[in-house]
Amino acid sequence: MTSSDDPGSTALTGLRPRLPSPLQEVTDERFARRGIRLRLKRDDLIHPELVGNKWRKLAPNLAAAGGRTVLTFGGAYSNHLRATAAAGRLLGLRTVGVVRGQELAGRPLNPSLARCVSDGMRLHFVDRSTYRRKTEPETLAAVLRAADAEAAYVVPEGGSNSLAVRGCRTLGAELAGRADVVAVACGTGGTLAGLAAGLGTGGRALGVPVLKGGFLADVTRALQDEAFGGPRGDWSLDDRFHFGGYARVPEELDAFAEDFEHRHGIPVERLYVAKLLHALVALAEEGAFPRGSTVAAVITGRPFP
Repeated sequence: MTSSDDPGSTALTGLRPRLPSPLQEVTDERFARRGIRLRLKRDDLIHPELVGNKWRKLAPNLAAAGGRTVLTFGGAYSNHLRATAAAGRLLGLRTVGVVRGQELAGRPLNPSLARCVSDGMRLHFVDRSTYRRKTEPETLAAVLRAADAEAAYVVPEGGSNSLAVRGCRTLGAELAGRADVVAVACGTGGTLAGLAAGLGTGGRALGVPVLKGGFLADVTRALQDEAFGGPRGDWSLDDRFHFGGYARVPEELDAFAEDFEHRHGIPVERLYVAKLLHALVALAEEGAFPRGSTVAAVITGRPFP
């Protein structure tokens, strides 16, 4: 892979990322009795603070920022905001987080936003209507002015843009030929778009959306068009496992995550990873994976705090 293939290859090398991330085989009777091998792609071990797909998506964008202030978007519990703030602290970059929900401005910060502030991120709260229109040029320009960040390098919500998608292609390349199906939890579609492209022929990427709404297929196709000029790889989505929407962790899902942790000694992040693993167990029970298949689950994060 050349530096042009990975535009963020030199952006964070001084932080010593663990790449390629480990691929760990686990024995789980729910898969084994159906003749399925389960492997965990431990992207949560890439870096202690910039974990998982956040590293792969942020590195090329930080390279493109060229030392400018980085402004990005997220909700009150955004993993992406925390990762961007941590990158800013580690690299000495100014960061601004545009947070969905003007009503939050007058309240005590939750632990996630408090971590962003402690890492040096300046928060700018906007009302939900403005947030929904943040990709419109006029609205974006107004947000940048209000945040006093008109010269900032803008990273979209979740970090998903063409640079991020090309950065996530390395994830697929690391897994090419090592699994029949590679599954990943999806928020904004960038990781899935790059993963599918990197897998090449012979592998299938499966996205498990953590938000309801059924919009990610169009978003993922658009990201591949922007990054590669057209569709890449074999990928699909299963929208059944969002458990009511983002940041929804009902007792059933929490109990499942605790059980998985007990079985395998691996911490399970609840907002993304738990939904992914629950989906794979359900799909195995449905017979979605042929006997003899190898399924890899991308572990994109760790529990917070």
